[in-house]
Amino acid sequence: MITVRAKICGIRSESDLRAALAADADAVGFISGVTHFSEDVVDAAHARRLSRLVPATVDRVLVTHLTSAAQILDLADRISVDCIQLHGLITLETVRAVKDRADGRRVIRAVHVTGPEAIGAAVAVAPDCDGIVLDSRSANRLGGTGRTHDWTISARIVDKLAGLGFPVMLAGGLNPHNVAAAIEAVRPSWVDVNSGLDDPHGDKDPLACAEFVRAAHHAPRPTTVPDRPPRVRERLPRPSPR
Repeated sequence: MITVRAKICGIRSESDLRAALAADADAVGFISGVTHFSEDVVDAAHARRLSRLVPATVDRVLVTHLTSAAQILDLADRISVDCIQLHGLITLETVRAVKDRADGRRVIRAVHVTGPEAIGAAVAVAPDCDGIVLDSRSANRLGGTGRTHDWTISARIVDKLAGLGFPVMLAGGLNPHNVAAAIEAVRPSWVDVNSGLDDPHGDKDPLACAEFVRAAHHAPRPTTVPDRPPRVRERLPRPSPR
C-alpha cells in the first residue's frame, strides 16, 4: 500500500516526462513564471504541450514565482494544470486570492525552511491553501537548490499540522539515497524532487527517477501522514483546456 506520494519537478522535455511517468510518479511539476534562477523554467506554450501528454492518473502542477494572483491564474489556465504551487515570495492576501479563484484546482504554498520562524509561517498560511511544501532556499534560488534543510524543523511543522489532517510535502536536496531517511525523520504526506534526479546534462535520469519513487512508495508508514493526501482517492475533474 502506497502511503507517501512522490512528485517529480522540473519537467522540461518529453524525455523528462517519460522518465517520471515510467517511474510511477504521482505528480509532475512544470516550472514557469520565475523571478529567481532556475535551469528548468519552461514557457507556457511548451508547458502546455507537455501537460497534454500527462495521463489523468498523474497530477499536473504549475510551480511559479509570480506574485500577482491574476498572472498566476492566467498562467495556470494557459498551461492547464490540476494544482498551483505558489513558490514565490508572496503575501497571504495573494494566496487567498488565488485559492478563491482556483476553479477546482488545489493550491499549495511553499514555506522556505531557513530557521524556526518557518513553523509560524506554515501555521499562518495553512488555513488558506490545500497543502504546503517545505523547501530549502538560497540567496538566488527559491527552490532547486540541491540542499537539504533542518529536517527537525520540518518535523515540528508536520506535528503542528497533523491534527488537521493537513498534507505537507517535503522538498530540498532529496534524492534516491536520502528520501527514505527524510520520510522517517519528517513524516510528510508527499516528497518532491528536482535536481536530485538530474543527469550531468540536467535531464531527468530514468533510473534515478525509478529508484526515488520506489523508495518513497515503500517507505514505512509514518503515523502522522494524513490518511487522505490530496486527490489520491477522490480526484477532482481536470480543468477544461482554455
